[in-house]
Amino acid sequence: MPYRRAHGILRDMSEQRKTTYPGGFPAILAQMEGRRDPFSYHEGEALAPLDTDFAALKQQYMLAEAPELGDSRSGYARKYRALAEEFAGRSALLHLHGVLIAHLRRRSQPAHTAALFQRLWAEEATYLMDHLDARWLVSAATTFGDHGANELQRSVGHALSVLFGMMKLYETERLYAAVTPDQPHPWRKRSSPTLAMEMDAFAVGGAGGLDVNMLGRLWQQGSQDEVIAPLVQRLLTLLVDDDKTVFRRLHIMRARKAKQRQEAGKEVKPQRAVPADKRKIIAPVPHRQSSQSSPCRWGTVSLIKAPTRDILAFAAYHLDLGAHHLHIYLDEPDETAEVLLRAHPKITVTICDGTYWNAQKKPRMKTHRMRQVWVATQAYNVTECDWLAHVDVDEFILPEAGKSVDQLLAEVPDDHLGLMLQSADQLAAPGPEGGEAFKLTHLAAGHKRAVLGQIYTSFGSHLPGGFIGHISGKLILRTGLDGLRFGIHACHWQAAQVENITNMTGSYIGHAHAASWSQFRKMLEFRLTRGSYQRAEDNDRLQLGDVIDLVLEEGGEDALRAFYEEVNGGGPELRAALARHNMLIDQPLHLEARMIRVFGNEAKVFL
Repeated sequence: MPYRRAHGILRDMSEQRKTTYPGGFPAILAQMEGRRDPFSYHEGEALAPLDTDFAALKQQYMLAEAPELGDSRSGYARKYRALAEEFAGRSALLHLHGVLIAHLRRRSQPAHTAALFQRLWAEEATYLMDHLDARWLVSAATTFGDHGANELQRSVGHALSVLFGMMKLYETERLYAAVTPDQPHPWRKRSSPTLAMEMDAFAVGGAGGLDVNMLGRLWQQGSQDEVIAPLVQRLLTLLVDDDKTVFRRLHIMRARKAKQRQEAGKEVKPQRAVPADKRKIIAPVPHRQSSQSSPCRWGTVSLIKAPTRDILAFAAYHLDLGAHHLHIYLDEPDETAEVLLRAHPKITVTICDGTYWNAQKKPRMKTHRMRQVWVATQAYNVTECDWLAHVDVDEFILPEAGKSVDQLLAEVPDDHLGLMLQSADQLAAPGPEGGEAFKLTHLAAGHKRAVLGQIYTSFGSHLPGGFIGHISGKLILRTGLDGLRFGIHACHWQAAQVENITNMTGSYIGHAHAASWSQFRKMLEFRLTRGSYQRAEDNDRLQLGDVIDLVLEEGGEDALRAFYEEVNGGGPELRAALARHNMLIDQPLHLEARMIRVFGNEAKVFL
């Protein structure tokens, strides 16, 4: 081979290696445009008209074979069949959405295509987001970028398209790394001082705000248009809730670096043994023999500091529900409540005053939670009940419709020490018949976390389970196990957490944690500083107390009230959203009627 020709070939190969795409942008554009030829139609075929009846399409289901097209082999028919196969057994409205997107990716399409796509999202956004996966939602955002009705829709749609397109590229490459998608890289020396194109790296361990600014601006801009806003908010919520993205990995790396800095210079302490709440154990199961007249004796234990009316309502509810005995420890004296409670043969009242704590041979514990655990364990060791529930004065056992508590307990496997009732938060507004209404977490209803952003549009991604009360549930345990420590949301035996506990579904612990705005506001300062909203020092994640602080800082009392109404108000919109996802329970407690039934006319003064 002549030298000049060989040199030319080597030079060409060398130049090709300098660019990722041989042929440069002319080749890139040629490849891109080659996939955008318009669809061909055979006689009688046409895209759905602009005035298509969406309601009718939602009731029509697709067949994979698409028999309505006969044996047509047009470009339109081929795409129609491919989408029919994908949406087989699902509504024709979802199929239409896919057909519209496919058309709008071509250089040309029927004149009304973009308008029909716009109308579909304007009228059926909720349905589309409830039934389409994230891949199709991203495709919709890309379509808005090319065919939005206004500049804002096109700008936001294009930005989302670039964001998710780049994510798909770099997350695909990362699949071939030695770590899983949810595992951040360890802190160590960087492999290079700069990024491609000499860009500075993101300040992972510092105050880098690239991620927050990018996502925050997209959220703000996208929320300004009522048509694209639901799509933008859903996609960004899915993004920040997913634990397999660079955003989550960088967040974890940042938190680890902050912890390293905090601990820098401190004395290295010897490694501690695994704490009890991290170790698990299968506990032995005692079985008490009950009499035939009382086949299942269940009761409750509670440490209570509350108005007299609330104490009587709590006691009356559970006695009327069939409790064999109530162990009530009053955290401070209440003479009126004490007299009425002691008069009932199924209630044991203990006043936790100085005399009581002196008898325990230990000083009064500083926190309410520590005192709760203490008295619950004491009651567990002395009760005559076969089963004991540790519940607070604002909590009510809600058996599944048509079942008694006895029947629930009978369903617990013989080798399980007890059952866990999942939490249901009481809403402020009553149900349609005037009684109490409760909401469930997304997990209790079998949903992924992303559903919270659909129900609580502003704060759903920041609240555990969508609750402002606890989501941990409460236990009902078999009694008679020596050495058991009865906690608030768990129990321990031999310094390890008991794990042979049945997670009950269909029955719940109703929690009147913030059953009214006034109650929520009255308790807020205590909960922020000493109670359940107090920030855990060793938790670097955004917590409920942080959310409330931010709401107050940004908008004051009006913003706090709006926050409460969105997450706990129980208005028509919230009820409808919860009902759509099977997360709403209407279960009247009938507290006043139960108080009179249990305590007689003496209780009327508190109604």
